[in-house]
Amino acid sequence: MLENERSALAELWERDIVKVAAVFGALYFAYIIAGLALGFEVRGQINAVAQLTFYIGVFSLLALALNLHWGYTGLFNIGIAGFMAVGIYTMAMVSKPIATEGGAASVGGLGLPIWVGIIAGMAAAALLGFIVALPALKLRADYLAIVTIAFSEIVRFGYLSGTFQNITIFGYETGTGGGSGLILNFKDPLQALLETLFLWDAYLGVVSAFTVVVPENPKPVVDGLAYGILLLVFVGLFYWLLQRTGESPFGRVLKAIREDEDAANALGKNTNRFKIKSFMLGCALMGLAGILWLMSTGAVTPNFFLPRITFYVWIALIIGGAGSNTGSVLGGAVFAAVLFQGPLYVKNLLDTALDIPSRGPADFGQAIGPLFSSLDPMPFIIFTLNSINTLQLVFMGLVLIWLMHNRPEGMLGHRKEIAASIDLGRPETTKKPTATDGGDDQ
Repeated sequence: MLENERSALAELWERDIVKVAAVFGALYFAYIIAGLALGFEVRGQINAVAQLTFYIGVFSLLALALNLHWGYTGLFNIGIAGFMAVGIYTMAMVSKPIATEGGAASVGGLGLPIWVGIIAGMAAAALLGFIVALPALKLRADYLAIVTIAFSEIVRFGYLSGTFQNITIFGYETGTGGGSGLILNFKDPLQALLETLFLWDAYLGVVSAFTVVVPENPKPVVDGLAYGILLLVFVGLFYWLLQRTGESPFGRVLKAIREDEDAANALGKNTNRFKIKSFMLGCALMGLAGILWLMSTGAVTPNFFLPRITFYVWIALIIGGAGSNTGSVLGGAVFAAVLFQGPLYVKNLLDTALDIPSRGPADFGQAIGPLFSSLDPMPFIIFTLNSINTLQLVFMGLVLIWLMHNRPEGMLGHRKEIAASIDLGRPETTKKPTATDGGDDQ
């Protein structure tokens, strides 16, 4: 009986949805406990959960898009930030209201609906991907990485330039805003989507119901949570799209290219064409992720798209495991909760527990001196907590080094994809499907 229960639990745990639910549940539970320790009331708890959901959504979206490039096709893309920038800037220029005043801060757009701007942003990111892919077709590994990060920086400096700060398109004044960026003063994206689905009135009813738990102005709190849930819906759509892509003949060719491009060529596949299509699709998804991340922030500036955004996404993918869509989602969630938001929560918890003053030593020397002279650790603790944003990058680097040495295959282990849609092994000798690289595990 006990053996059967263990077998049933083991079989249940093998399901990806159970693993995702378990990891998400643990992360949310930890944040709620942290909120209680910090003394958050209901409003603060909802805000904390909403913020966590938002970042889980955006990093999972980007990790899934990167998994199409690296996990499926073996394309080393480290220009993610550039494709995100093209997506949101194009969307803003298309969908912002028509300008009524001059100046960079009030640069207008074409005034088209948000859904038109989203499609335009994805198309522009895909077009940039096509332009990048053409000279990079004969490049692999490090060389492709150099090309993609170079294009990403070209895009960022292009938006920083005053050349396209104000331009005229079809008689309308628009532009990139230069170094000042753009004010995203179009209709709230959540409202626009719900109005398109004829759900806005019902949503307002839900907001009014929240007055019981959030008496004063519940709408901003509920909006944040609802937008985070909307991002998780997009994560589900991304996941479904990439799963279907991976199981299709197109996806199997991509995996063959990843394993041995010469062999795929020998079988009559035009690998260049497949790589271009894969790259363009992934870039379009990165553009959409950039739109969903920034369209709710109210403003966008070129220096948001520094290369570190790209490396955040790579860390998320490495945590989950390249080649696994489930791993990409889990990696995005763990990165967002533990490495991206986690240090700030730890700082707040220690500030509350130790009653640490906000002002402390100005430099490392002043912080470390009392530790050796009078064995007083408090200046060093204060300096460390006040420098948490800088140390966050150090934590990420240490985690990445540890993963590379101890768990390079990611959270879910190495999942080898089968080379064909059916098992080609002989039943009497093969118990598991033959893998693309000749391995024994699936």
